[in-house]
Parts: sequence; structure tokens; C-alpha cells
Amino acid sequence: MCLLFFSYKTTPGYKLVLAANRDEFLVRPTEPLAFLDSRKTILAGRDVQGGGTWLGITSGLKLGALTNYRAVADNRLGAPSRGEILMDYFNGKNRAQDCIQSLAVKGARYNGFNVIMGDDEGLYYYSNRGPEPRALEPGFYGLCNHLLDTPWPKVRRGKELLRSAMVASGRIDHHQIFSLLEDSWCPPQEQLPDTGVGQEWEQLLSSMFIDGETYGTRSSAVITIDAEDRVEFTEKSYYRSPSKDRPYAFVVTFQLNADVF
Repeated sequence: MCLLFFSYKTTPGYKLVLAANRDEFLVRPTEPLAFLDSRKTILAGRDVQGGGTWLGITSGLKLGALTNYRAVADNRLGAPSRGEILMDYFNGKNRAQDCIQSLAVKGARYNGFNVIMGDDEGLYYYSNRGPEPRALEPGFYGLCNHLLDTPWPKVRRGKELLRSAMVASGRIDHHQIFSLLEDSWCPPQEQLPDTGVGQEWEQLLSSMFIDGETYGTRSSAVITIDAEDRVEFTEKSYYRSPSKDRPYAFVVTFQLNADVF
């Protein structure tokens, strides 16, 4: 996943509101949102190539979200898949804080990543390209392919759009959030970061919704956890077709009830 915004204990009636886009090469095989185990305890998308996931939640409401840290020159061939980080958390017995702390010890084996992990004890953030893991205070956050709340133009824009939409409506409208995640505005060239991918790619990657010929936004997701621990997880998967000007979408929604978060 390459872009997410989340409101943690700041939206009335909700413990968490999370909106995200997953950007990836179009040929990389992917399975849409579904339960990944026979007991139907892990709800997530699946990266078929790497075998892991970028965003998911369990029946016990262990939440995880992962983005790559874009630093092409630092990437190592043969490094383990970053998607396994969340699967290890979902399948294991350790709490979010313990998993985050263990990543600080073994995180160097992976190429650059950011991870958000949460459970009933709190919400935590760590990057193996940043400082020590930390517990997150209630607030509104944005994360892309750099450190948490790095003010890239699309991170600033997305946070402003989503915060304004929630404040103006006074409620959570999944359809409205999906519309915002499809925002295709691109900043001027002088505002683009330099992450080592070249000017053409920096421009392509600068919008919230990416629609390239070989690389683009593969799916969008909205997760809400209300004050009664009711979960709604909706994923919108995008498919490209030569006969259409824009990608068309397949939408799936799951609802969960649990006792803790």
C-alpha cells in the first residue's frame, strides 16, 4: 500500500477511520479482500506474488497497514517480502506493541517500510528508515512512501480533503471517501519530492489516484471501527480495460462485530 489517512479517536462515534490506496504494478497478481484463513479470522487482500498483505484486520480486531518506503538506491534484491510482516502479526499471539518492538530489532532485513499496528491496547507506528517505534496519540495522520506525516503534496491534500469532508458532514460516508481517494490532482513539478525514481515517475506518483500504463492504484479501502467495536471494511478494486477511459471497479464490503479494540 502506498497511501493512507486515518483518524484515531478524533471522529465522534468512531475509534478509527482509515482510508487507503494500494499502488502497484498492474501485472503483479493480487487477490481482493477476503478471509485468508479457513477459520475466517483474518480479513485482508492478498499479494499473490509475495504471499503477504498490505492492509487487514482480524476477528479480534488486530489491525495492520503497511507502506513501502521509497528509496530505490537502498533496495536489496533477495530481501524478504515486506507483506509477511502483517501476516506474522495477524497469525501470532503477540500484541501490537510487542510486534512493533520486535520489528525494531529485525527490521533491517527488509527493504524500507512503514507499518501501523493496533489492538485494544493502542495504535503504534514504526519505520525501519526512521526513529524508534512509538505509540500514536489521538489525531489525524497521513502516510505515504516516506515517514509518517511527511508533508508531500498528496499527503497534505488528502488529509485536508478527508478531514474537511468528515467535519462538514458530521458522519462517515464511505462513498464520499472513495471519491476523494480517486483524486487525480498533480502538484507542480517544483513541489515534487526526489526519491530517486526520476522526474517522469515522480510526476506519475504525485497524485492520490495513480492511473499509469504499467503502474497504478490497484485498490482503495475504507475501514471504520465505531464506538461499539462494529467494523465495516470496504475495498474497491480497480481493473484496466482498453475500451474504457478510466479503470472500472469491483466493490466488496465486510462487517465484523468484536468485543475489543
